[in-house]
Amino acid sequence: MSLDHSHSDHVFYVGEDDSEFFRSLHGRRFNNLNHTYCLPADQDEVKRSELHQRMMQFVFSGRNYIGPVKEALQFGQHRRILDLGTGAGLWAISMADEFPRAEVIGIDLAPLQPRNVPPNCTFELCDINQIPIPYPDNYFDLIHARSMHTGITDYPKMIREIARLLRPGGLVLLIEPSLHPFSEGAEFPTPSSLSPSSSNSHWSSFWETYRNCLNRQGIDVSVPEKLADFLLASGKFEAIVQRDGNIPVGFWPQDPILLTVGQLQWMDFDLFLPAVRPLFLSLGLGERHVDNLIANAHEDLYHPPVDGLGCRIYIVHASKEIA
Repeated sequence: MSLDHSHSDHVFYVGEDDSEFFRSLHGRRFNNLNHTYCLPADQDEVKRSELHQRMMQFVFSGRNYIGPVKEALQFGQHRRILDLGTGAGLWAISMADEFPRAEVIGIDLAPLQPRNVPPNCTFELCDINQIPIPYPDNYFDLIHARSMHTGITDYPKMIREIARLLRPGGLVLLIEPSLHPFSEGAEFPTPSSLSPSSSNSHWSSFWETYRNCLNRQGIDVSVPEKLADFLLASGKFEAIVQRDGNIPVGFWPQDPILLTVGQLQWMDFDLFLPAVRPLFLSLGLGERHVDNLIANAHEDLYHPPVDGLGCRIYIVHASKEIA
């Protein structure tokens, strides 16, 4: 890991002792740079990010992306990729392996990334809410942001910052899961047949509580559904393509690929449910109520009251206008 503070005061050097970048909250370890982001920064969260990375590779047919990524990286001699909210750094490392001539930079709130990485991959600590992000204008060919909107207090502002950082013609790839789960029979639902989970299910109660807590943190929980709108409203992007779809949760799909996706998403949620316990407690919810809420949601995850448990994911890519 090569981290320095030469860009600005928002980027920090991490030596052998990284304890100053973490804090403890209700038995879990969290980043110490941004207290708005509500998910832990510990080994369970690293494991969850590994599951999510594997799942997305199945969704993308074995790749790390969709859209004209290779075309965007054919520009110029020095190609640069930025991974916003890199987490455990798995996407950045995979991209560095696939594109050895590109410089790949991952930024995050906590030094969770491995130290032994490809030579063209570096990680830096940075609070993305502290704009400007410390890189020059028109610096990157590709910017990627995945599953991170729950830590961003002003997502349209971040979109405008992405536009500043991208070179003309550069590509942005945004991926965000919806915070509204669903269930729909035994058949995998199409977007037109999507229906909310029963309002009185424990699963739905958990997600409603999570959304309410995020709202109290100043987070817009409807961001995933508005990604394309944000890009359009910025006036900086063209060729905006949205490819949203449904992700199965659990072991019910008959298709072997969807079954694998469902298993990975199920394991992701199995770790996610206890990960939000500190958030619930820190916002004043009673410990017994929180523990019951999570236990009941786990029961619905292990033994779904209806068939077809799923979630929706929004995937949008766009190019920065050239003129």
